[in-house]
Amino acid sequence: MIDFFRRALDKFDKLDQDQRRELFISAVDEIKLFKNVLDSIDKGIIVCDEQHRLLMANKWAQRLIPMNYIEGAKLHTAITDDRIINAFRDIIINREKIVDKEMYYEHHGHNRLFSVNVVPLVQDKHVTGTLIYIDDITEKRKGQARLRRAENLASLTTLAAGVAHEIKNPLGSISIHLQLLKKTLAKKLNAAVNSEHDQYKEQMTDTSFNKYFDVINEEVERLNRIVVDFLFAVRPVNLELREGNINELLTQIMEFVRYEMEQSNIMCFLELDGDVPAILMDERYMKQAILNLVKNSQSAMPKGGIFTISTEYADNEIRISVNDTGEGISKDDIGKIFEPYFTTKDTGTGLGLTQVYKIIKEHNGEITVDSASGSGAEFKISLPSPQTDKRYLDFNGGTTQ
Repeated sequence: MIDFFRRALDKFDKLDQDQRRELFISAVDEIKLFKNVLDSIDKGIIVCDEQHRLLMANKWAQRLIPMNYIEGAKLHTAITDDRIINAFRDIIINREKIVDKEMYYEHHGHNRLFSVNVVPLVQDKHVTGTLIYIDDITEKRKGQARLRRAENLASLTTLAAGVAHEIKNPLGSISIHLQLLKKTLAKKLNAAVNSEHDQYKEQMTDTSFNKYFDVINEEVERLNRIVVDFLFAVRPVNLELREGNINELLTQIMEFVRYEMEQSNIMCFLELDGDVPAILMDERYMKQAILNLVKNSQSAMPKGGIFTISTEYADNEIRISVNDTGEGISKDDIGKIFEPYFTTKDTGTGLGLTQVYKIIKEHNGEITVDSASGSGAEFKISLPSPQTDKRYLDFNGGTTQ
């Protein structure tokens, strides 16, 4: 099409008024098509001239980046976010070529991750400006994290049988033989009590024997719990789904933990949406998932704080929020918290949130977290609501039950 316009311009003086008008209309239509194509691309595109004046910014660029778009305005005056201005200024002034530079930006109250590419705009082998290409890769990165978690769980599954055989069975054997050893020593102790040898009696009545046994038993039980948690994380969950009321379950959980939380100077609040319908769930596993989140929040508030559980019914979803005002989760850690064995606690196994993630996914739900260091954390669970009110379009355009 460009070659057509060039040839037409060469003969412009020979064209009559109608031909010039048709040529002008064709050029306008071509520009409209070009603009519509750029506006339909779900990536931000910004074009500047050599003086960094805006030549064009498509609709996605104006949605992704806060700007007052005025054609011909300087780029640094059009963009209203100082961090983005500074990043772009350094790139453009230094005439750098940037490929997939990642930038975090708060967009409508949510942290978004952008990938930015900056290349020179070349015309007739001369640099005539700058082309900035912006892609919102937040969901893509979350998808990669979900895929990575799924791959980790899949690889752990192959180890589950070996772990059960190599660790759990010997632990059971150790526990049994400890009990047998304790009974044998108890018999020796009884014999010592009836013995006339005072020195032997004193040795056998030493209470340190029981202390040693208690310590060993505690450690065996702790190791057994770790193995059990590991196996739960990698084995398929056999849900027994029954219709239940999530509000009633959350009320029971809050009553169960309230005293312990208040003893830790944590104020508890329960904000329930009365319109939440019954859902299909395995109450045992769902309670386990929520309690894990409660314990997580409690440990994040060692000096006290505010803990809130709330529900909401909207868009055929039951949404559960578990919110605390604790220490929060750093930007580096927030993408890893659902991965097996990731923990920031000295005594944690790193499997608690993995279990929560697995239980929610088995209920066909989703779980996300919003947090930052020092500003608390909010875990958001969304569960599908069963569709009981089925409506069909009748031949008259109305609906029938």
